[in-house]
Amino acid sequence: MRTTTTTQILISALAGTAAATPLATEPRQAAIECPPIPSPYPTYSQLPLQKSLPDPFLPLKYTTNDNAGSSSTFAKDVMEGRGQHRVQTPEEWYKCRQPEILQLLQEYQYGYYPDHSQEKVEATHSGNTVNIAVTAGGKTGKFKATLSLPSGASSSKPVPVVINIGGMQNAPYLSAGIAVVGFDYTSVAADSNSKSGAFWDVYKGRDIGVLTAWAWGFHRTLDGLNMTVPEIDPTRVGVTGCSRLGKGALAAGLFDKRITVTMPMSSGVQGMGPYRYHGLSGQDETLENSKSGAGWWSNSKLGTFVNHAENLPYDAHTIAAAIAPRALIIDQGTGDQFTDSKGTAIVAYPAAKAVYDWLGAGDKIGMSVRGGGHCDNSGFSSILPFVQKVFFGTATTKNFNDLGTYKSPMTTAFPWATAVPKAS
Repeated sequence: MRTTTTTQILISALAGTAAATPLATEPRQAAIECPPIPSPYPTYSQLPLQKSLPDPFLPLKYTTNDNAGSSSTFAKDVMEGRGQHRVQTPEEWYKCRQPEILQLLQEYQYGYYPDHSQEKVEATHSGNTVNIAVTAGGKTGKFKATLSLPSGASSSKPVPVVINIGGMQNAPYLSAGIAVVGFDYTSVAADSNSKSGAFWDVYKGRDIGVLTAWAWGFHRTLDGLNMTVPEIDPTRVGVTGCSRLGKGALAAGLFDKRITVTMPMSSGVQGMGPYRYHGLSGQDETLENSKSGAGWWSNSKLGTFVNHAENLPYDAHTIAAAIAPRALIIDQGTGDQFTDSKGTAIVAYPAAKAVYDWLGAGDKIGMSVRGGGHCDNSGFSSILPFVQKVFFGTATTKNFNDLGTYKSPMTTAFPWATAVPKAS
């Protein structure tokens, strides 16, 4: 048995802090003046109706209707990449636009991620269990994670890890030399409006979605692993989950730069399923029915866009683009009637890839279109070669830009991609 004494984690999470350590792959940021973020944030009535995916290169300040003046084509110009003051360089993206996206996503969808610098994390490890306790503001929340290590893992030869919620196909990953760690997401935050679980023991009363609470659970699990399991390499970390838990995994990858590869499986709306183009396949998961059926996934602000989803200044591709240049692999099954697999594959994925390509990180994003239905465990085997490429640099012959039976991107859904800024 190995036990670690109480230690406070000093790693800053990406969101909820004044600054975050830039990735080594991000360019050095020059003296760039960022446009101010509107305050208060615009409501749906102050934003243009955009039937196609919003331009990720256009700052929010220049998206609002008060920029229209006498122009009768303002909304069309915004959608087609002719909006004024678009981001022009990767340096400007990383310094200005990416942080703005992270903030607006918290404002409009996720709720504001807690300030990790104000948290004290304690962890102990015994057998295959890691016990985690987080204290902030005099309140403490506790939960457990379960550890599976591959053979050969040691403190002198640490292995990468995939943190999972909801169950996955472990054996192929363990055979590939990748540890798998799971935690009970319901003990972090119940999938209901009950506000129960370790997260709410600390942060009850805040307008935060359960997806963000689950993301926090991923991050605090990683803290616990870093404190107590030297057999795990903290620089090679994946996060995954399926369906609503895939939405949570996407949020986990978004809000912590320590996550090396984000793996949302069959995630749908509020994940990698677009709010727009939601009816291309399946039972048509929408903002409206997701808020009606599980309003607790997001904050209250997202509810103000019910029946006005096409006024949102972002979509699933924006969430994905904000993760760049870190790796993202998206799983969808053609037999999945629940999560608009086609829209994810031919709309959200290629729109996000346009940003990844522009940032020089096009090989860090992939799409896995497989046969099978919702949350079919074969999805984990399908994406494994991509994960191995990220963790080990292993070459793969599998084409993760292949959209399978969906064939080609729907380029009319993101017309701004024909006007991607030309970096000087």
